[in-house]
Amino acid sequence: MKYIFLASLLVLVGACSNPVEQKTQHQNTKVPVQAIYAGFAAGDMAMVTSVMSPDIVWNEAEGNPYADKNPYEGPDAILSGLFARLGGEWINFTATPNEYVIEGNRVIVFGRYTANYRATGQALDAPFVHSWTLQDGKVVSFQQYTDTAEYAAVMTK
Repeated sequence: MKYIFLASLLVLVGACSNPVEQKTQHQNTKVPVQAIYAGFAAGDMAMVTSVMSPDIVWNEAEGNPYADKNPYEGPDAILSGLFARLGGEWINFTATPNEYVIEGNRVIVFGRYTANYRATGQALDAPFVHSWTLQDGKVVSFQQYTDTAEYAAVMTK
């Protein structure tokens, strides 16, 4: 009985990853996603696209006015179909991350959008959840979740 317990314990210990390795892996997974938020905040689209896979698939939340071109496929489609529209239609559009949750190759980010819609002058202040999937250090997919009713209200007042 002692041997079964010891063998089980050894298997369990071996299956547990080294906390230092796990922290390093989490940091390596988080860095490209942080670069996107930093680049977006600085208006540096080269930084934003530098961590995107050429085959990235980007989806805005269902019901979001910018979901009309979902899925955005590739950095050029994201830049011209989404970011250019955001920059032209909003004043000081920000996506501020507050919390990162990392599981394997996926990074989930909780944060807030703030901006003023040019056409109405109304302010947007809405929570978001972003789901990022990475492969070989590059972002391969993005899914947005946000209060799309807030967008609609701000854009139509």
